[in-house]
This record gives sequence, structure tokens and C-alpha cells, in this order.
Amino acid sequence: MSSQASMLKPVLWERLFERESAPNLSLQGCVRQMLVSAILSGHLPPGTPVPSSRHLADQLRIARNTVVFAYQQLVSEGYLVSRERSGHFVSDTVMQGHSGPTADAAAAEGAAPGEGGGAPAVRWEERLRFRPSRQRNITKPRDWQKQPYPFVYAQFDQDLFPTAEWRECCIKALSVLDIRSWAPDLITHDDPALIEQIRTQVLPRRGVWADAEEIVITVGAQHALYLLADLLVNDDTVVGMEDPGYPDARNIFASHTRHLLPMPVDEQGLCTGTHLLGCDYLFVTPGHQCPTTVTLSMERRQSLLALARQADSMIIEDDFESESRWGEGAIPALKSLDRDGRVIYVGSLAKSFAPGLRIGYIVAPRELTAELRALRRLMLRHPSAYIQRAFSLFISLGHHHALLRRQSQAYQKRGNELSRALARHLPDFKVIPITGSSSCWLQGPPWLDAAELSEAALAEGVVVEPGDVFFMNGADAPRNFLRVGFTSIRPEHIEPGIARLAKVVDRHRARAEARRAAQGPDLSALEQFVS
Repeated sequence: MSSQASMLKPVLWERLFERESAPNLSLQGCVRQMLVSAILSGHLPPGTPVPSSRHLADQLRIARNTVVFAYQQLVSEGYLVSRERSGHFVSDTVMQGHSGPTADAAAAEGAAPGEGGGAPAVRWEERLRFRPSRQRNITKPRDWQKQPYPFVYAQFDQDLFPTAEWRECCIKALSVLDIRSWAPDLITHDDPALIEQIRTQVLPRRGVWADAEEIVITVGAQHALYLLADLLVNDDTVVGMEDPGYPDARNIFASHTRHLLPMPVDEQGLCTGTHLLGCDYLFVTPGHQCPTTVTLSMERRQSLLALARQADSMIIEDDFESESRWGEGAIPALKSLDRDGRVIYVGSLAKSFAPGLRIGYIVAPRELTAELRALRRLMLRHPSAYIQRAFSLFISLGHHHALLRRQSQAYQKRGNELSRALARHLPDFKVIPITGSSSCWLQGPPWLDAAELSEAALAEGVVVEPGDVFFMNGADAPRNFLRVGFTSIRPEHIEPGIARLAKVVDRHRARAEARRAAQGPDLSALEQFVS
């Protein structure tokens, strides 16, 4: 065996196999993945012999036939060549056309910055236009699914995911005729089948009617907002944002303009008034306001549309919870009341059951959608046509509507259970009534630091979101708000989870009282009286 191959000692083969193994692959697939990774990374250069099937099987503690079949597949794919009585070798032509690192390049990657001939290090601080990593974002623990009490918002729920139905649609989308339809590059177009399903099945449930040319598919609602900001917003544009409001939307618009106007929210939703007349665009979540969940009243909807008409401004409506409504009558979208073409409607198809699918859409006038498609072409051309076709089948076969019906029943049960648990265990928290949304907005006592509470609760297996990130002014944001989601937690875990959260609150309450006692009485009121 060559010196290069001898570098991969038996223990390294075992470790490489463990590192490259994926839970969704067969053993044969893991062996193939391991060898392809070693070849393309330069650890097994062209011409290098690979271990015999018997030897490698012994090292990996798997059946020899598994390795034999993996080698045969790699030979057919051109990664390996078989030489009679000599074994298998890495193909001499495997790296042709491959731009990945060779062994020499991999070694060079270990060089410290500035060692390549004394060139100065790149000063990224001067090159970056802005630092999106420094924006205030919603954060969730990466292992939230492993926690016993995941009160996270709008995340995957394995108990409700329609595995069989979605698999059926994915398989149907792989038929010969369907492949011929979605496999070509659509360039600026979308799958017409999905557009038709959105136009005839999805939008009418929200009271919205649109022509096919007025709908653009996006990689989720957030991609839709970025397209709109990139196309419509410049340095001088004034964008009104709900406060508290959706942090990702705020960050998107803040990356295009410094003129963000905070718009207060109360128990009826966005507070309308003449203060909105100076806005070029108004971003709103009228269905269930993010994060408070309140629904914009009909009176204020009419007022908002009238103000937009008066100021010649546009409204961007994010109907992010259009799929998860329960316990209330059908509330039409703000777009359904628009008679002047001033509402740009943004929706999501998969947020309620599989946000990882990333399927959203924009409904807007044709003049705007034409430019949106042209801009999207510069970014990613179009979202996956295969996913679009599978989702169109998911809707047309009735699976989507049936899923929404099941989710509505499940969320109502969970929402009612959460309301009872909060009243029982956290009676001094102000709770906005849960009416058809998938989360609950809580205001704790004034002494509460929700960020500290959420960190301590996570140590107890309870995942909740501190609410300060939803407020526009981070320095002065109130610290005693929480968002508690219930779409990803089993009903029987809600009450014990809130009970455990209440115990963490009690510990923080005791510390806050101890701090107040150590600081002594508050003499500010007396000092003001004396002065």
C-alpha cells in the first residue's frame, strides 16, 4: 500500500466511518460516503489503492458483502477502478473537473494568515457594508427537540407531520411526466400547478383573489420580505414597523434604510393615527400580531387603508399565521379589503407543519411581480421546482386542508391547556388571551429579567423565548416579556412544563427580593417631595 494510503491507519478508517455516517443512510451508503469524502478531500489521491473488502469490513465491523457492493457502485460511478489480482484503486481521472482541495491544498489551508509571502491580512471590518451577525435575532437552542418542555414557536411537530401523505406527493412528483415538467430551469417562472393551487385553494380562504401573474413563489416568507426590501427600499425610505414586532423583518428593512418608525401596538393591534402619514411603507401583521397575537380590529383596518391612501404609502401584510387559526370565525386578510392595490400580501405554505420546506409567496400587482421575478433570478433563479410540484400535489389531493383541520383541533387543545396552566402556576403574569394563534405573549412582574429566566429554565428542560428582542430599541426594551409557543409540545407536557417554569420564576423572585432588601428603601419619591 502506498505511503499516502498507509496514513489512513485502521483506527482512522473507523473514525472516518463514524464521522461520515448518517442516520438516514444504509451501511453500504455510509461506506460509499466515507470513501467519496476521502477521495475528494485529497486523503486518497488518484492511483491510491484502497483496503481489500475483507480488510475494510474487519476494521469497520460490518459484513464483507456490504463493502463489496459499495466498491462495485463506486467503480460504476468512476471513483474507483478494479485491477485483476491487484484490488481496487482510486481512479486516475476522478479529480478531473473537480475544484475541491487536493492534498497539497489541504495542507496549505493550515498556514497561518500572513505567512504566504508576507501579504497583509484581509481587513474585513473595512470591507463589510454592514454586519448582519450583530443584529438582534430570535435564538433557539439547537437541541430544542431533545428538551422535555419545548415551548418554542412555529417549529416542527413530529406528532402532526403528515409523513405518509407528504411521501406520497414526493413520489408522485417523480413520475416521468412530472419530472419533464419540473426538471428544466424555470428561470423566472414558477410551477404553474402550484400557482393554480394557491390562486384557487389557498388565497380564497383568506378572502384574497388574484391572477396567476400576480403570484410569486419564494423560499419562505422571509425571502419574500427581503425581495421586497431590496426592490423598494433605499436610504431615504421610511418604513413603519410594529413595536413590538417581528425582529427578522425589522432587521431586513434596517439593512436597507435607517429610517424605521416604531408603531405602537395595543389590545386591538396596531395603533393607527396621523403619525403614520410620514411612512412610505407600513409592515403589519394584522391577522395575529407578532408577537402579541392580537388581531387588528376591523375599524383599524379601515383606518389603516384610508391612511395609506391619504399618504400614498404601501402596506406590506405578513399573514404568517394564516394556516393556524382556531377558536374564532374566519377573519379575512387585510388584502381582501384593499380596493386601491396598496396592500402587498406575503404568505407561507409550510410554516405551520414543516418550516424547513421553505415555501412562501407574494401577491402583488403585475408591475411589481414582474420585477420581483427578475430580482429573484439574480439571487437564486427560482425555488426548487420539485418541491413546488410536490406541494401542489399536497394541496390538490386534499392533504393540506386535512392537515390544517387536524392542526386546528390540536392547537385548540394545547392552547386551552396552556391557558389553564398559566392561570394555575403563574397567576401574577399578565397573559394576552389565546385566540386562534400558536403562541402566547406574557408580561411578567416588573422585577423579572426574562433573558435570565429563559437561560435558567433551559437548564431545567424548559424552552421559552425572552421578549426583549421583539422591541425596536434594544437598550430601553422592557425585560419582563416572554413568548411561549405550543405547536411543538405534547399536550400532556404543557402543565408540568409550566409548573417547572413557575419554580424557576420563584427562585428568581427570591433573588430579586433579596437584591431589593440589600439596596435599602427607595427614597426617590421622598427626595422629589422634599425638593
